[in-house]
Amino acid sequence: MKSVKSERLELLANIASQLCDKQALKKIVLSKPDQTDVLKSVISPIMLSGEYSLQIETFSKDNKAFHHNLRENFEKELLSIFYDYSQINLISTLGECQFMRSKGGKESLIGEKKLINKLSGANVEKAELSGNNKEKNHILSGKEDFLKKLGISDETGRIRDKMQAKYRQINKFLEHIESIRDKLPENNINIYDLCCGKSYLSFAVYHYFKHILKKNIKMVCIDLKKDVIEYCNQVATRLGFVEMEFVCMDINKYEMKDKPHLVISLHACDIATDIVLDKASTNGAEVILSTPCCHHELNHSLNCPALDFVARHSMLRQKMCDALTDSLRLMKLEAQGYRVDALELIDPEDTPKNIMLRAIKKKNTSKAQLDELMRKYEDTKAFLLGTKE
Repeated sequence: MKSVKSERLELLANIASQLCDKQALKKIVLSKPDQTDVLKSVISPIMLSGEYSLQIETFSKDNKAFHHNLRENFEKELLSIFYDYSQINLISTLGECQFMRSKGGKESLIGEKKLINKLSGANVEKAELSGNNKEKNHILSGKEDFLKKLGISDETGRIRDKMQAKYRQINKFLEHIESIRDKLPENNINIYDLCCGKSYLSFAVYHYFKHILKKNIKMVCIDLKKDVIEYCNQVATRLGFVEMEFVCMDINKYEMKDKPHLVISLHACDIATDIVLDKASTNGAEVILSTPCCHHELNHSLNCPALDFVARHSMLRQKMCDALTDSLRLMKLEAQGYRVDALELIDPEDTPKNIMLRAIKKKNTSKAQLDELMRKYEDTKAFLLGTKE
């Protein structure tokens, strides 16, 4: 039951905003949501490009997680979010408080007075923050030989100014890989980078598994650009990355010799991402991490009168088609037996192409369940393309 106006929620949002100003907020856990498909949300402070921000992670009941960030207007934005939940637990370095709303609409706020009193104090302990700009959280330091060979850092290990965004990007990608390590074999890991391009990420992933984790791996990187592949092979040879192979070929025609454990792809353009996902899933990859690039195919073929109120605006049409395309991709992967998520790869200020599609192979899914998921996928696609009978 959502209140039209709530003094208690307004007070809670104000307290949270003051805690943010003093960087004393640890996290806010929001549960008992109004939306039936949502499980809970967690709001955590984070540093993005040196700026204090809030990251909202929303968990759905079908095991998906969605992220977005707040950079300003904390009090107003938080209040808007708070109204959608009947229980809110705020945790800070100064203590905790809890908001509750009963089914009948009765609201209570506990612990807020102590927090308000402590906020007026001179010495407020700051909460520890995570972020993409803190060197201690980076897996790569900048001093690695491959970063120097690729021109990301200079001979002293300082990240070159023009490569700062790329450095943050590959570090963040490695953090995502670190989070799925337990889904891969303990050793003898087969990794494929499809549409590898200049292969900054490829070299980083090889270094991470081979030199940081000390694993036996075999890595194959594939792209159509002959000059790029020749250059990458030369760099790999100079670095002594002997279990790393670069192949110049259309990924659609490439036949995987070994079962893929991890398939990665960074910014494969348009339908190349679909080819990557199909190649990975049909070969039974254990984990797929793909960050799509441009999305043109659905924009050109969308034929859905029900969505004309959005599609008639060209800018909104493209944004909608971006989201629909990635949602369809995740639906298809689900129907192929994967647990899927859409995650934020990196700060949108570094690149607008910052959505990562993550798919982890599930162990036990019945054929009936997969058939039903595939039916829903085909029905959704037909609805969007205007081919549904």
